[in-house]
Amino acid sequence: MGIQETIQALRNELNQHNYNYYVLDDATISDYDFDLKLKELQDLENKHPEFFDEHSPTQRVGGTVTKNFKTIAHQFRMYSLDNSYSKEDLLDWENRIQRVLGNVDLQYTCELKYDGASISITYENGKLVQALTRGDGFQGDEVTNNIKTIKSIPLKLKGNYPEKFDIRGEIILPLKGFEKMNQDLIEIGETPYSNPRNTASGSLKLQDSAEVAKRPLECLLYSVTSNNLPFSSQIEGLQSARDWGFKVPSEAKLANTMQEVFDFIDYWDIHRHKLPYETDGVVVKVNSFRHQEELGYTAKSPRWAIAYKFKAEQVSTKLKSISYQVGRTGAITPVANLEPVQLAGTIVKRASLHNADQIEKLDIRINDTVFVEKGGEIIPKIIAVDLEQRPEDSQKTHYITHCPECQTELVRNEGEANHYCPNFYGCPPQIIGRVQHYISRKAMDIEGLGGETVALLFKNNLVHNYADLYELKVEDILHLERMAQKSAENLVNGVEKSKEIPFESVLFALGIRFVGETVAKKLARHYKNIDALSKASLMDLILVDEIGERIAKSVIEFFENEENQKIIERLKNYGVQFEIVENINPDATDKFLGKTFVVSGVFAQFSRDELKKTIEDNGGKVGSSISAKTDFVVAGDNMGPAKLEKANKLNIPILSEEEFIKKLNESE
Repeated sequence: MGIQETIQALRNELNQHNYNYYVLDDATISDYDFDLKLKELQDLENKHPEFFDEHSPTQRVGGTVTKNFKTIAHQFRMYSLDNSYSKEDLLDWENRIQRVLGNVDLQYTCELKYDGASISITYENGKLVQALTRGDGFQGDEVTNNIKTIKSIPLKLKGNYPEKFDIRGEIILPLKGFEKMNQDLIEIGETPYSNPRNTASGSLKLQDSAEVAKRPLECLLYSVTSNNLPFSSQIEGLQSARDWGFKVPSEAKLANTMQEVFDFIDYWDIHRHKLPYETDGVVVKVNSFRHQEELGYTAKSPRWAIAYKFKAEQVSTKLKSISYQVGRTGAITPVANLEPVQLAGTIVKRASLHNADQIEKLDIRINDTVFVEKGGEIIPKIIAVDLEQRPEDSQKTHYITHCPECQTELVRNEGEANHYCPNFYGCPPQIIGRVQHYISRKAMDIEGLGGETVALLFKNNLVHNYADLYELKVEDILHLERMAQKSAENLVNGVEKSKEIPFESVLFALGIRFVGETVAKKLARHYKNIDALSKASLMDLILVDEIGERIAKSVIEFFENEENQKIIERLKNYGVQFEIVENINPDATDKFLGKTFVVSGVFAQFSRDELKKTIEDNGGKVGSSISAKTDFVVAGDNMGPAKLEKANKLNIPILSEEEFIKKLNESE
């Protein structure tokens, strides 16, 4: 056997042992023998660099240092899941989807919801080419080098797989591995990690992949995404992924009725503590892809899936005091300061009391013994007071009447839960909070400028609003605490670079109340520029997809404010992007102008996304559901019967793929 053949034979053998151990949990060789063979392979590869292969088992040890993780758009958006906390919620969900589908026979896949860090991994021609964190669902950080060190993730696939696809899953830290890591830290006198989920998530962003390789991370996969999948249901997808070499949890089960879903939930609610990983619930999905496609998505979640959350862990402790925080919008949040207590793997010292109504409802008082739980096993909250242990001299809690920071009298608008400090432009935490929001990663993403520095700039009278950032000079900030020449230059350069940030992110950065990332994207894409948005009437705004009256009123109030007008004018003059820069399609026309299309089914010549883009490039609008405002339905194979029935009922023309292409090619 030649050198190249020997190297390849060793790679194949070691890959098989890795697969047996990390995916099948079935060791077929001792650690000692494995290490000997790995060392033999490393020596041969070092002597013969001409036979280098990035997918060799020797490359899993890491060693690549990544200082800045690239942000890359997901080809297929990563949605979040709607949560449910009772079986009634699941029945309501089933009723909602049946109303859309028309009471068809449904099957569901039930999968355990593992508590880890979401990941999307891209494979081309059977080889791992890219791994992205979830990020905001639209884009994530590239962590490919770190992911390659996780031995349960195959670098090369086996079997019959699509040419290109993304596979999604959770990076998790098994409980035994987590305990071992913490024991090692305790032995050397270091602080142990708080919980497996945060440790897994933090591991993905370590700069040195060799450090990631040392951590016993695993990846549990749960969905395959591509334009052309060789299967038609979720359960088939899970089995296919197993066949290709992925670690897919064997606990997943096909249920034919909602009662079988309940049985699955009941079983795992009892037995979940025996699992080697943390799990906080069950994910229920409509099994058929055809039905999934028919149901579609809301702005945030798939309509065809829902997460059932197990009842959270609960402990009791004493309430020592209540403090009040002022947010960037002026909202006051009361915070319970507690005697430290261990809860679901973390030490809890504080919990949100939400608002005055919650304090009144719980009748919560200083020195009360309270019951605390973690909502979704993450955020602590007080759920009840142990009245039997209430001290005799207990005094009723009176909610504050004035801002704890600027002493302005608080207001509470009708129909709203929170009290607000109305001193929008004079209350320090509001000013600092707005600028901190403006510079944040999902907004203007200003490098070299952090939250503490913003507070420092404000205290030194250098910044009173986010427009002031663009007037900062190196010599203005050099005298600040912990500010050296290089960091001052980085700050000023980071502010300058923010002028390249696209309009939709700028709109989010402005901090308009109720305008989050998704709403900012919708408004930016609808109005195209800040001037058009600032002139929009209440009715105009409400007519925008998913914009309600509350958001519309908030947008109008923001642009009516003279101070905001001055700030926006300044930002314009500094060169901040206040309009969408659109990539011009040379083939674009306006032949579909004023027409709304709904796309449903599977197509031969287009992917659904390509079809939608073609409609928009030619002036049309793509609707998510059929209504009286729909002009055409473009129907592919497997179009849902409910949509078909609705289109016929409303006398909406139904175009086949061929008819759509013909219409597209018609001369004006």
